[in-house]
Formats: sequence, structure tokens, C-alpha cells
Amino acid sequence: MTRKFNFCAGPAALPTAVLERARAEMLDYQGRGLSVMEMSHRSDEFVAIAEKAEADLRELLEIPSNYRVLFMQGGASTQFAGVPLNLLGAGGSANYLYTGIWGKKAIKEAEHLAVGSHVAASSESNGLIAVPRQNAIQLSGDVGYLHYTANETIGGLEFDYIPEVAADGVPLVCDMSSSILSGPLDVSRFGVIYAGAQKNIGPAGLTLVIVREDLLDRARKDCPTMLNWKTAAEANSMFNTPPTYAWYLSGLVFEWLKDEVGGLAAMNAINDRKAQALYAAIDGSDFYSNPIVTENRSRMNVPFVLADDRLDKTFLAESEAAGLLNLAGHRSVGGMRASLYNAVPEAAVTALVDFMGDFARRHG
Repeated sequence: MTRKFNFCAGPAALPTAVLERARAEMLDYQGRGLSVMEMSHRSDEFVAIAEKAEADLRELLEIPSNYRVLFMQGGASTQFAGVPLNLLGAGGSANYLYTGIWGKKAIKEAEHLAVGSHVAASSESNGLIAVPRQNAIQLSGDVGYLHYTANETIGGLEFDYIPEVAADGVPLVCDMSSSILSGPLDVSRFGVIYAGAQKNIGPAGLTLVIVREDLLDRARKDCPTMLNWKTAAEANSMFNTPPTYAWYLSGLVFEWLKDEVGGLAAMNAINDRKAQALYAAIDGSDFYSNPIVTENRSRMNVPFVLADDRLDKTFLAESEAAGLLNLAGHRSVGGMRASLYNAVPEAAVTALVDFMGDFARRHG
């Protein structure tokens, strides 16, 4: 068996050590005589798995005790609706920072629910190459929350700061699907953090929601049961059958981050090195380019284009043949994109940089 280097934006690479452990435990989990996939979510065995996963995540992110950690379903896109449904029960409008496609989708979902929505700041005027600065944020008078997307996976645009909400009692809400666990984070600065699992957490199908406890009583009356954070919190994320195997695998990823990587500070240093190496290769060549301003370049998703787009198909074919997978840019923008999530090793970036240099010499 040959493992290749996977640069997919999601579902993304998982740590090899995690996959190997899951393989070893697939048929017989710790001598129980069955797979985790076959366990009742109410069993003592799975409850122990779930509790350890949450404890490890809390330790990694240093989550304060007044926050609940929810393991939900539906992907981050479901939380585009879940956020206004859970936070606007007393009225107010949904305020957003618009920096790319995922933020735009969140705004459209609020509009679909017929809640008042307001774009407090936007990157549209600069062509989505830089995030709006703090002094550009203009909240509506009836602001219920401020939402932003920490890292736009398609455009490769990442916030270099945490926005401040200059309004008492108004929570900051963040979609961290593609950047959570990539480095240390001050959770206490947020009211709500949510993230789809399939990038830095685990396999697709699980969604993480970290919510401050005082926000659990703000849901609208029409909030569906399965989207209600308070319902999930009261049932320890087991109101119905959760995605048990995805939860288990996510727990293995948390263990890997703690025990093998050495925590989020160590992961942060690794991610810095990976991103710096790839951006240096792009900037050091006339053959490749990236349009994002330096301070907002994403560490997790690096889009780039070739000087001659007629070579795109050749680049993708040759890179795949070289064992470098999933480098095509999103269908909405084209070009190339290398996603450098936690499980993508530094060796993968080295191999990509070497390939890019060789390709430019042969085709430039």
C-alpha cells in the first residue's frame, strides 16, 4: 500500500497514526468483540469514548468551564441556520463580516430565515484579497450577534485578528471550520465557535459547536429540536443517535494532537513552517502567483495560479502522477489550491515545492 500526499480541502487528510489505530480497532475495540461502529451510543463503552474526546478537546483549546461543547450533525452549513435560530429569540438582527463564499452563504441563510441581516463590513470592494479592519466594522443598532468566517477556504483569506464587538452582551460568532486546532485560541473571546469536522477535526459528518452557557436560552420558538443547542447540551449531544464513528475518530485526532504533536503550540509552529515554505516558493517565481495581501494569507488553504493557465491541466496531471493529490482549485475560481491542514506533513509541502520548481523549469 502506498500513501500519497493529499492536499484536499475537505474531506481532508487524516493523521496516518490515527488511521492505523482505527484499522487495528476496527473489528474488535479494546477486547469488546465489536467495532465502535456497532456500539450503542448509550453504552458505557461509547459514553467513555465521547467523554474522553470532549475532555481532550477542552484541554487542547483550554475551553473555559462555562462553555458547552456539542458534537452535532449536518456540517457547518447547517449552523448557518442554527446560529440565527439559536441567538435571535429576543429579536435583533444578524450582523456579518463578508470576506468570501462561506460568509456569503451564512448571510443568505439568515436572509432565507427572514431574520434581519446586516453586513457590518465587507472585503468586496478590495476584491476579497484583504479582510476589513476593526475600524471599518459598523454594527447595526439592533445587533443580535456578529458573525465572521475565520478562514475562507476557497479564496485563501484568513483573519489576522479577532474582531471586537463594541456592544454590551452581543456575542461574537465564528465559523472556524478550516482553522480550528491549527494553533492556540482564546475561546473566551467568543460567544459561539462552530466548525465542520472534515478538515482539522476528523471525518465528515460531525460538527463541533462551542457555546457559552448563557447563550443557550436565546433560541427562537421555531428553532427545530435537532438544531437547538440547549437540547443538544442537555442530552450531552445524544438527543438522537450521533455520528458515533466520526466522534470516535475525532477523539483519536485529539489524542494525536496532544500526545504525538505535543499540543497546539507545537502544531502552530509546524503549520507556520509549512505555509511559509509554500508561499516562499510562490513568491520566488514568476511562474506562480497568489493575490492575497500578506497579512491575510491563509495558512490552511493556499490558492495559486500559473502564469499560463493553458498549463493547468498538465500541472494537475503531472502532480497527481507524482503522488500529489487534489491540487485543483475550487470549481468557482479555478487555478490551484493546496490545503495544508494539520495532518498534511511537512514532507508533503517539501515534495510539492520541489515539484513546482521542476515544473516551472520544464514549462517556463
